[in-house]
Parts: sequence; structure tokens; C-alpha cells
Amino acid sequence: MRRALAIMLAWFACVGPAAAQDAVTKGEYLVHAAGCISCHTTVGGTAFAGGRALATPFGTFYSPNITPDADTGIGHWTDAQFLRALRQGVRPDGANYFPVFPYPSFTNISDADALAIKAYLFSLPPMRQVNRRHNVTFPFSWRFLQLGWKTMFFREGPFRTDPVHDAAYNRGAYLVTALAHCGECHTPRNWLGAVKSGLALSGTTDGPDGQVVPNITPDAPTGIGSWDAHDITTLLKTGRTPEDTTVKGAMHEAVQDGLRFLTDDDRQAISVYLLAQKPIIHKID
Repeated sequence: MRRALAIMLAWFACVGPAAAQDAVTKGEYLVHAAGCISCHTTVGGTAFAGGRALATPFGTFYSPNITPDADTGIGHWTDAQFLRALRQGVRPDGANYFPVFPYPSFTNISDADALAIKAYLFSLPPMRQVNRRHNVTFPFSWRFLQLGWKTMFFREGPFRTDPVHDAAYNRGAYLVTALAHCGECHTPRNWLGAVKSGLALSGTTDGPDGQVVPNITPDAPTGIGSWDAHDITTLLKTGRTPEDTTVKGAMHEAVQDGLRFLTDDDRQAISVYLLAQKPIIHKID
């Protein structure tokens, strides 16, 4: 009996750390897919310590410290608080995040994936770096107004598979609409900063920091309708387009800090999903 108990305890002692390490490894992969590094790291700064500026029509926002520092980062966050941030766009103190934090997409991330991301972030060295205050114009600086914004524009997840389509399509849909949140940059927005769902992925002249972001629907004249799956997967891995140019700006960062680390299967799934979308004629000058 004692021997059996000893074997059982030894088994749990091995399985516990192994399971935790598996979560960290999975979380690292998901962090790359979600593009967390680019948004939460200043040029030359410590990864994930925040302070990255993002200029918008409403003012300049600064990303927060998401290292496990207890005072200036997220080191005191519980699993429930982390899930609430991603799922509902609510801070631990109950205040609403501005939707510059892409929780309208992250709400579709599964609980398991979200907690794996947290496991990875909490495995990193804590970095003490006080968060910068946003420089946002009145009245958009009032957080309580986000309640109205959410009522009008926010729909809580999680992601649900489409039984009409196969596994590759649904994996691509999950990556594009949830983890990689492609629509947050590639979709035009209305005057209140909400994405125009009828023009999803069709590009905009007013992307992050005012950058032009291309149409990635399969429309031949204005989007990627002349591309095939290989063209898309090559861009996601190398940043090279079929025209033999290199992506720049935010997309260059998205590739270098994230998308190039994806598996071939995941990049292929993204291509399957994108090429299956309704073509939208939307010329971006």
C-alpha cells in the first residue's frame, strides 16, 4: 500500500511540472499568434513591459506592462481577472478597457488558450515599469462612456465553429478573427472607432498610427483575389508578397514578431479562411 502511494505521489510530482511546462510552451506559441510582443514592447525596450504608443483619431494610447510584476504589471491578476479582461474588456478594478485593446476580437479566444497565454506571461521575469497615461481627447477619455460603446458594438464570445466548413477553415477563422485579430487592422471603422462589420478585412486608409492597410478579401482588382494559398503562406512566413516586395510597418512587425513562428498548418488554415471570404471591392489608395 505504501509503495503504491509512493508511486502515485511520484507520478503526480512529475505530471504537475510537465503539465505546467506544456501550458507555458503552448502559451508562447499563442502569444506569437496574437501579436502581443509588438504592441506591448517599445523600440529597444524590455519585451512585454508596455509603453508602446499607438496614435489614433482619438489620441495616443500607450500599451500596458503585461510582465508579472506585482506593482506595475499583471503579477497580481487571477485567472478569472485575466479571462475577464480578454473576454469582456474589463480591468481588475472594474473599469472598462478602451477598444484599442482588441478585446472585441480576443473575446473569441478559448479559455484554455487564454490561460495558456497567462501561464507563459507569468513565466517571464517581472519588469517594473510604470504604465504611461493615455493622451486621449475629451470626451473620449471618459472610460464610463465605454459602457455605451459596448452596448452598441461589442458582442461577447467565445468563438464557435461553423459546421458547414471543415477543420482547416474553422482553424483559420479562429486565428483570423480571434487570436491574430486581423480585422482590427484590416477593417475600416466608423466615427466611434468600431469596425464596420460589412466591410470586414477590406482594408482602410486609417490603420494603426494612420497607416494604410490593404484589402485582404479575395477581390481580384482591389484585394488578394489573384493570390493563391502559397502566396498567402509565404507572406505570413517571410513577409514577401507575390510582387516580390516586402511588407512594411505594422504588418512587418506582425510577421517578424509573430506570424513567422506559426506552424505551416496554421498558416495554411489562414489562407483557406481568407480565400473563402466574400470578395469586397474596396480600393485603398
